[in-house]
Amino acid sequence: MSNKEVKAALKSAREAINNKEFKEVLKHCKAVLKLEKNNYNAWVFIGKAASELEQPDQSQAAYRKAVELEPEQLLAWQGLANLYENTDQWDFKDELPNVYQKLVELYARTDKNKSYDMIKKLSEIYQSDREYLKLAKVWLQLVQLKEEEGVDKKELVQLLQKMTQLISDCISEEEQNSETQQHLITAFEKAMILTEPVPGEEHKKLSADYIKCLSKLPHEEGKMKEACESMLSAYPNETYALEVLSSYYLKTNSMDEDAVSCFSRLLELSPNSGLGHLGLGTKALQEGRYKEAVDDLEKGIKKMNLATGWYSLAEAQFKIHRHADSAVSCSQGLNICASEDKKLRDKLLRLKLEALVRSEGEQAADQALETFSQITEAEQDPVLIALKGRAYLNKGQIEQSFKLLSELEASNPNLSQGLALRGLAHLAEGQLQLAEQSFLQAAKQTPDSGEYFFFLGKLYWDMGSETRKDRSKSHTHLLKAAKLDPHLSCAFRYLGHYYREVANDNARAQGCYRKAFQLNSDDSESGAASVDLSMGQGDMDSALTTLESVIEKATPGSAKWAWMRRGLYYLKVGEHQQAIADLQAALRADPEDWICWECLGEAYLNRRSFTAALKAFGKAHQLQPSSIYSVYQAAAIKQTLGKFKEAVDEYLQITTQQDYVPALKGLGECQLALAKNLMEDCRDGGAIDLIQQAIHNLFRAVQLRPDLSCLWKLLGDACTAVRVVSPNRAQVVVPTLLTGFDSSPQDRMLNQAQTLKAGERCYAHALKLMPEVASLWYDLGLNYYHQATISPCPSDEHQNSYSLNLEKAQQCLKKAIQMDSENYSYWNALGVISMTKGLDSYALAQHCFIKSIQVEPNNVVAWTNLGTLYLKKDNIELAHEAFKIAQSLEPLYVNCWIGQALIAERVGSYDTMDLFRHTTELSTHMEGVKGYAYWVCSTLLDKSNRDSELYRYNIVQMNAISAAHVALCKYTERIQSDPDAFIMLGYLNEHLQLKRQALQAYQRAVELLQSTSSSEVSIFSLGSYARALCNSGQWEEAVQVYKSTPLQDLSELVGLALAYCRAGLYPESISAYERALAVTSNEKEKAYILTALALLQHRQGNLDSAKTLLFKCSVLKEPISESLLCLCALGLVHSDATLAAAALTELLKQGSASGGVVEQRCLLTCSLLALQGNYSAVQREASRAVHSNPGNPSLWTLLSRVIPQYYPRKAQGGAVAGHIACLFSMTQGKRALLFSGVNQVACGRHTREDPHRNALKTMQKAVLLCPDDPAAWAGLMAACHTENTSCYLSGSTLPRQSLEHTLIA
Repeated sequence: MSNKEVKAALKSAREAINNKEFKEVLKHCKAVLKLEKNNYNAWVFIGKAASELEQPDQSQAAYRKAVELEPEQLLAWQGLANLYENTDQWDFKDELPNVYQKLVELYARTDKNKSYDMIKKLSEIYQSDREYLKLAKVWLQLVQLKEEEGVDKKELVQLLQKMTQLISDCISEEEQNSETQQHLITAFEKAMILTEPVPGEEHKKLSADYIKCLSKLPHEEGKMKEACESMLSAYPNETYALEVLSSYYLKTNSMDEDAVSCFSRLLELSPNSGLGHLGLGTKALQEGRYKEAVDDLEKGIKKMNLATGWYSLAEAQFKIHRHADSAVSCSQGLNICASEDKKLRDKLLRLKLEALVRSEGEQAADQALETFSQITEAEQDPVLIALKGRAYLNKGQIEQSFKLLSELEASNPNLSQGLALRGLAHLAEGQLQLAEQSFLQAAKQTPDSGEYFFFLGKLYWDMGSETRKDRSKSHTHLLKAAKLDPHLSCAFRYLGHYYREVANDNARAQGCYRKAFQLNSDDSESGAASVDLSMGQGDMDSALTTLESVIEKATPGSAKWAWMRRGLYYLKVGEHQQAIADLQAALRADPEDWICWECLGEAYLNRRSFTAALKAFGKAHQLQPSSIYSVYQAAAIKQTLGKFKEAVDEYLQITTQQDYVPALKGLGECQLALAKNLMEDCRDGGAIDLIQQAIHNLFRAVQLRPDLSCLWKLLGDACTAVRVVSPNRAQVVVPTLLTGFDSSPQDRMLNQAQTLKAGERCYAHALKLMPEVASLWYDLGLNYYHQATISPCPSDEHQNSYSLNLEKAQQCLKKAIQMDSENYSYWNALGVISMTKGLDSYALAQHCFIKSIQVEPNNVVAWTNLGTLYLKKDNIELAHEAFKIAQSLEPLYVNCWIGQALIAERVGSYDTMDLFRHTTELSTHMEGVKGYAYWVCSTLLDKSNRDSELYRYNIVQMNAISAAHVALCKYTERIQSDPDAFIMLGYLNEHLQLKRQALQAYQRAVELLQSTSSSEVSIFSLGSYARALCNSGQWEEAVQVYKSTPLQDLSELVGLALAYCRAGLYPESISAYERALAVTSNEKEKAYILTALALLQHRQGNLDSAKTLLFKCSVLKEPISESLLCLCALGLVHSDATLAAAALTELLKQGSASGGVVEQRCLLTCSLLALQGNYSAVQREASRAVHSNPGNPSLWTLLSRVIPQYYPRKAQGGAVAGHIACLFSMTQGKRALLFSGVNQVACGRHTREDPHRNALKTMQKAVLLCPDDPAAWAGLMAACHTENTSCYLSGSTLPRQSLEHTLIA
């Protein structure tokens, strides 16, 4: 075959490839190869066809043959690359990078872009295969190609940045010192040279990446420092380079000047930098500046949670004896420490163990033992074993500690830690001498240990006062401990104790306490002692500064001592709200501190928050029942709030246990206040008892503290308080020393005048103690005034004492005014005394009242007294104006209203009664009560005004009778010598149907009026008394009283006749009525007397005489319905239907009736119809009356009563009528319930018919309401019989047979 045939065959093969006839391709190519064994294209086509026919090995062999024939030709390499890419064989994948590399070289000559694509594919393979060196070389090759191509610097920089980023992310510590790292550094350096501008954002970012890369390469420290310096010079405000340097210095623990400068510069640029604070903290720790180290390390650790940082912090905290914090820091470091860093973990565990042991406490000891078990080879370390022994001591396991100690001393007898452990063990056992020897040996072995010298100093302090005072003992060793360990706060605390308690040098003591507190802010004992000394020296600013510094750092529920002391400071200076807040914070720390509760109560009390203060003192008393102060304050608060009864109970808790003067004083004040409250309500008996108790309690206080003027003043007030009550009630038992008689162990009973005299002595004693107190002169003057006014009416015997007391009272008030002329009460009292009968200095009184008003314009009492003065002088207009002004100043002041009522009474105003009523509503004033009672009784006596609007308003609507009765009862309780008041009280009792009380009131009035038997009032009271006796059923006594009257008035004769009648003396009664008939003034009175005579005649059996008298009544000009009622009833009783019908006809002619008269007429009509035998008409008549008066319960009751008797067919309606009557009136309902039950029996309503409303249930209710009514029990028997009958008829059992038999029996 010629060359043409080869070309034709290759062409045919190419066409077959295009037509995807790959087997044909193989035929044509084989034909070519027979002619030309090394034909490049034929081998390429065979590779292509074999690849498509899924014959990868043949395809690879063909391509390899072609490559061997012409290695610089692209076609075979491309085919080979496609084959490797599309075939999933591991050997192909391994060969693919080499193919790509060849293609890169070939494309570099012809097509740069395809060369770049090959490089991209090649880098992806190297990256996935982690062949970073080849990856770096490929990227460098790409950069070189780009450079040769002449691209701009920006594109080159981007390529270099991408390369550095890609390789930096993939590089690991395993690649250290490799060629890859050098290529990476070269790329960074080349990129930084090409990057523009400088400085610029891209350059800054690239510099940071370069530094970050170098920081991962330990052997490139020099280049890293140079790169950091270069970046700092270009970007002085950027912190990244400083952070990298700081991290390097911390990691290498290199703390030279450059490192400190780096840390400082970093903090200048970034104050919150964790690395900066950690670096400076580590440096401070190395230099022994532990507090600064703690501050910086704590700030740094918040930003960077590093195990080395936690260890440094724990070490610094341990150095300043913050052992608990140090243990916590060690735990934090252990939590984040890598497990492979065994050296750091071991250091953390050892430090934690030592910190926990020195933290003390059982819980810390348990943690220490657990930590000991975690330390490797701890059992071989004698120091750690000694720490374990101290942990056992902290748990209280002394025997275990001694056992461990014996093993330790066997191997290390002179170990200072072991000696110290033995000393602590002996100390725990109380063997102080042995402990001293051990501590001395330990201090000798380690003379630079401040802890051992502190143990000695504390031991000497605890051994007693002798070793405390010996300077060579406690003081010397504590001082040496403080010098050896300036951070040992407890040494300074005990030095403070020494200077305060032994040396009495408060200045040095305060310095030591302050130093101890500065070293350990949790040392509450030192802080409290420092503040207390500052306050004791008056340095409040320093104390407050210390307290505020503690409180600012305190967490909720801590620093109780600081909160409490600042609260007390604010309480002292009057800032009560702030004091309350601070004391509440102190209680959050210790809710069981009763002293703090008392302080809080005091703060509330000063703020006038009485309820809150009461709760606080109550809590304090609950926590400390023996505290008298909390009980006293609670009682004082209740006294302030007006809860006098509760306050008395609280005070008695104290006074029954001991004689506590403030409690006795408060008890007396409360009892006196309760007595005054009772006297305002006219409960004088209880008031006198309380006054007597108050006097005895105040006298107990006076015996304890006779130098206190206030106690004598209160005694005077208590004695003077009896002036209000009635003289016969004012019988007070007082200590003999107050009576002015010889001293005697027994108390004396004093009357009102003697008690007031005792009050005078008490005021005089108070004045001896404090003669310049104007209020005492005022009290004494009022006492003299009351002594004068309670005396009997001035006679020759008492005139001198009366005048003398008034004069003394006037002089005392003048003395008080001289001392304090601006007190309006003094002027007012002087005015009242001056207008008293006997002095009658009205001009002086007017001047005093006006002066009192000038001193205090809003002075209702002075205006009222001025009005009283004008009223007494009959100057009505001025009196009215004065009272009106007083009313405008204080509308609730009763005296001015009484003045207006008296003026209205004097001028005859219709408002008089209303004004007096208003005074009784305001308060109980004797003058107002009597005036109102007088007007009520006067209105009631006037029978002609019953239908007037004024009567309905004043009496009915205002419930005047009850109101006046209650007020008058109080009046007569207080004033028992006023017969008019008792007469009015008896009259009101009669109206209220209080027969026994009315009798007692009239009897008292008669007793008071015995000396004036001829007066009209005496006669009226006797008649009222006799009437009350009749109402009470005491007929014979009533007859005797009536006989003691003149018997000239109709009411007296009629009353006597009624008393005779009720006593069974009918002839005498008839005789009295005949005498009364002679003194009648009109026809109506004559009709009533004739009716009464007719009833007496009928009572004696004289029927004809009774009829005659009743007929006489009916023919009078003013007939009365009562006589017709009697005549009708007479006919019904004697079955005279004609007489009854005639009388009833005349009665009905008198017109419409109301109230009880309607019921009477209906009852008479029904009785007449029943008498006539017209039973159905009885029911109709009752029904007609009910329809005419549906609101009258009596008519409903009557209807229910007559239906079962006269018309049982309507029994169901009768039951309904009875039910309605029950709903209308409870009084009528008792009988109506019985009638309703009878109706239900009559209509056969039993439980089987209606289980809820039946005869049995109704009768049970009737028996329950009226168990004394035989009719109700009879009805119940009938209901039971009805139930049993219904059971018989239905054939069921008899559930109530035994009940029926029981009732019948």
